[in-house]
Amino acid sequence: MKFRPCIDIHNGRVKQIVGGSLQDAGNRADENFVSDRTAAYYADMYRRDGLTGGHVILLNKKDTPYYEQTLEQGLQALAAYPGGLQIGGGVTAKNAPMFLEKGASHVIVTTYLFKDGEFCTDRLFKLADTVGREHIVIDLSCRRQYDSYVVVTDRWQHFTKLAVTPELLKMLEPFCAEFLIHGVDSEGKRNGMEADLVSMIADYDGNPVTYAGGLHTWAAIETFRELSKGRLDYTVGSALDLFGGTMSYRELVEGNND
Repeated sequence: MKFRPCIDIHNGRVKQIVGGSLQDAGNRADENFVSDRTAAYYADMYRRDGLTGGHVILLNKKDTPYYEQTLEQGLQALAAYPGGLQIGGGVTAKNAPMFLEKGASHVIVTTYLFKDGEFCTDRLFKLADTVGREHIVIDLSCRRQYDSYVVVTDRWQHFTKLAVTPELLKMLEPFCAEFLIHGVDSEGKRNGMEADLVSMIADYDGNPVTYAGGLHTWAAIETFRELSKGRLDYTVGSALDLFGGTMSYRELVEGNND
């Protein structure tokens, strides 16, 4: 179990947002924090602190006014920490090689793998053939729907027909190196994790899995350790003092390196 850092970029700025509030229309989101630092600044900090496996997420849709600014910030982050960061947001088989050439260790993919809510295995096969499973992180970020956690796409705005289960992770395991799972309804709210989701995915024992969403105190992280059986890595975003919160980033780094 280790801390994975993050750099979320929206409208060309490093931000922490309430995940479920993101809307393509008007490029809107409820913001917890907007940084006056560049993505490269945070990437270089993570490099100097020896943090690995962090993720850069591009939160603007391609062909919208802010996408190019957001993309440029993401590429600058990769250049500042070559081989140390993963990148997601609009990744396809076509552009995945470019992100790896620019310094990403892995590409993170969700939306590309779906069409009309259905999972497209042919697209996953194509991506794996293009860049190799060792460079793929499958993002199964999800929201609760009735008694299930269902994968959401298009910057967490649209429900698919695929529920997250340990069996699903086992099925997809041969085609990726890692999984990333945001508990979207808790993302950015600083009010606790999706405990049922954490407990469920902890039953999977295979590729590394990183959970994000709602971790906001040291006590929450200890509860996460218990629920996850120490099998899952985790991200803290809005709660960090780096991003306007109260948790000490420096203490988290030091604890991660113990």
